[in-house]
Formats: sequence, structure tokens, C-alpha cells
Amino acid sequence: MSNLVLLHEEDGVTTITLNRPEQVNALNEEMLNVLATKLKEASENDSKIIVLQGNGKAFSAGGDLNMIASADNDNAFSDIMNIIEQIVLTLYQMPKITIAALNGSAAGLGLSLALGCDYVLAKSDAKIAMNFIGIGLIPDGAGHFMMQQRVGTVRAKHLIWEGKKLEANEAKGIGLIDFVITSDLDQSVKQYTDKLKNSPILAMIQTKTIYHQQQLDELKSILAAETTAQTAMRKTNDHHEGVDAFLNKRQPDFKWE
Repeated sequence: MSNLVLLHEEDGVTTITLNRPEQVNALNEEMLNVLATKLKEASENDSKIIVLQGNGKAFSAGGDLNMIASADNDNAFSDIMNIIEQIVLTLYQMPKITIAALNGSAAGLGLSLALGCDYVLAKSDAKIAMNFIGIGLIPDGAGHFMMQQRVGTVRAKHLIWEGKKLEANEAKGIGLIDFVITSDLDQSVKQYTDKLKNSPILAMIQTKTIYHQQQLDELKSILAAETTAQTAMRKTNDHHEGVDAFLNKRQPDFKWE
């Protein structure tokens, strides 16, 4: 199998590593398929703790622009959105405690996945952004749901609309990050997983299950709405203008069409 996503299980902890560092772990279709497989494997193994991290200088820059551009018909795009939905639902229903460890930037779909974890830990120099708006798109990967869960509807709307890049401490201040790490991230994650190992983790997982089962229908509804809306947004001139502006490093000129 592809090594775009790595899985390592040791002493009750499964570590899943996004492994496309040369492309800042941008998620293409192959990588999404492998991630879906690895998450399913992790959900069924004996570990009670899952760590999701990125190899290299970033957690994930989000969805690969080449993947978005190459999905040139609704069926191809639907396949991609179905994979993303599978990943989100597997992660959300994981009967484990999940930790996202952000060693660098987490943007777009990458941020949606990080926020899908129970805890988000980030290096002090990490930056996050729900930045779909810059290319005329909306959040996917349940970004709407995850942002609303953490910061409320009004603030989630504003953050999505602005696409603002947030420093780690600023993100912690509004609840998008749980812990800012000023020392070695790997060591800090290990300290936290060691703490969890000495906790009544079965009771913790039951509390998670109660909350997540109650909200599962809402999550599925938002995922379906994101697919419908994203399919429509991909066909707008604003989206094509946003992508061209991004690739050519200029300000976009959106026309609302």
C-alpha cells in the first residue's frame, strides 16, 4: 500500500502520520483513500488513543489544488467528497480518544480533520486557517460542523468568511486549539498520552460516545449540505478566479458569478 499515510501502533497508542511532506501534506485523492483505510484499521485495533500528525513542516495544507482541478465532472468530484465523508465519520465515531498534533500549518480540509479530533495540540509557531473562501469555496470535511462545535455559529461564520490565518495562541484563545506547545511536540504528545493511559479512559470514551451519537445526524446532514454546496461553488467563475489568483500570487477579482 502507498506510504502517503503511515500507521504505527505501540503500547496502546496508534499514530497516523500524513506523509507527503514535499507537498506540505496536501491531500490528494490517493492520500485520502489511504487515510480512510488507515483510520478504519485504527478504529478496529486494540489502541484506545489515536494521534493524527503530519510529517515535515506542516500538518496539512488542505486539499490538493490539482485534485480539485482534475475532478472535471460531478461524478469525479462526488467520489472525492464521498471519501472525505467516510474519513470524517470514521474519525468522529472512533471509539478512542483522538489527538491532532499540529507541528505546523493546518489549513482548509487539513484543519477540518484536525478539529475532528477530541484534542488539538499545536506548536507555538503553528498557524491555522479555514481558508476555502480565498478560492471561492466553502469548508468541507465537516468544517462547518467542527467550527460551530468549538466556537459557536456567529464566530464560525466570521472565521470562515474571513479565511483569516490565526497564530496558535490566538486560536487557543477562541477555542480552536486546546494546548499550545512551546517545547518539543513529540515529547509533549507522549506526556499527554501517558497521562491518558493513567486515566479511566473507558469512561472517557463512553462520554464521547454519548455526545457524538446524539450529534451524528446533524453531522451527516452538514456533510451532505457541504457536498451539494461545494459542487455548485466549483462551477462559479469566482472559484476559477480565486484559483488563478492564488496560483499567480495576485489579489482575486470576484464578480459574484
